Amino acid sequence: MTNGTIRVLIADDQMMVRQGFTVLLDAEPGIEVVGQAVDGADAVAKVAELAPDVVLMDIRMPGTGGIEATRVLTTAAGSTVKVLVLTTFDLDEYVYEALRAGASGFLLKDASADELAEAVRVVARGDALLAPDLTKRLITEFSRLSATPRSPLKDRVGVLTERETEVLTLVAQGLSNAEIATCLVVAEQTVKTHVSRILVKLGLRDRTQAAVFAFDTGLVRPAGH
Repeated sequence: MTNGTIRVLIADDQMMVRQGFTVLLDAEPGIEVVGQAVDGADAVAKVAELAPDVVLMDIRMPGTGGIEATRVLTTAAGSTVKVLVLTTFDLDEYVYEALRAGASGFLLKDASADELAEAVRVVARGDALLAPDLTKRLITEFSRLSATPRSPLKDRVGVLTERETEVLTLVAQGLSNAEIATCLVVAEQTVKTHVSRILVKLGLRDRTQAAVFAFDTGLVRPAGH
C-alpha cells in the first residue's frame, strides 16, 4: 500500500464491468484503481508493472483465464498481491478451483458498492474473505470434489501440534478468531498466534488457503460425509 491507500487492479474481459467497478472503488476513501486488464495474461503483466495490492479477477475470460492467472500471481517468488475472484454465480465450481489456486476469497459481480469496498479492504488486510456465509457454503460444497485426501498434503499436517490442528479445523469451519477463542476458552491473541504459526508451518497465505488445505487433506470433511 502507498500512503495507506489500497491499490487495486481490475481484470475482466467486459469493459462495462471494469469501468463500473473502477467508478465504485475510486469513490471509496483509501482505495485507488491503478489499472485494468482484459484477460489473465494481461493481469499478470499489469501486476508486474503496477504492483497493486489487490486484484479483482474474473474467472471466465478468453485466453488465459482467471484461475491460471491467479496461480501464476500467487506462486510467484516474493508475491504479496491478493486475488479476489469475481463470479456471477455463488456456487460456481471454478470458484473453488480459484481458491485452491491461491485466491483469498470471492465476490459476486452484483455485490453492492459497500460490499465491494469491504471485500477489498478485508483481503488487503490479509484476513481473507472467509467469514461470509456464501464463502463458507462454497468451500464446504466444493470440497466434495476432493473425495480422497491428497497424500502429499496430508503428510504436512504432521508438522502441526495438537492444538494447532484443532485451531485449523475451526478455521476451516469458518469461525473467527474471537469465536475460536470462545470455543477453546483461550485469549483471542493466543488464537491469532496459533493461526500465524499454522500459516508459516504449512506455507499458506491466509485463512482461506488454510481452510482449503484442511478440506484437501481430509482433516475436515464436508457436512454429511
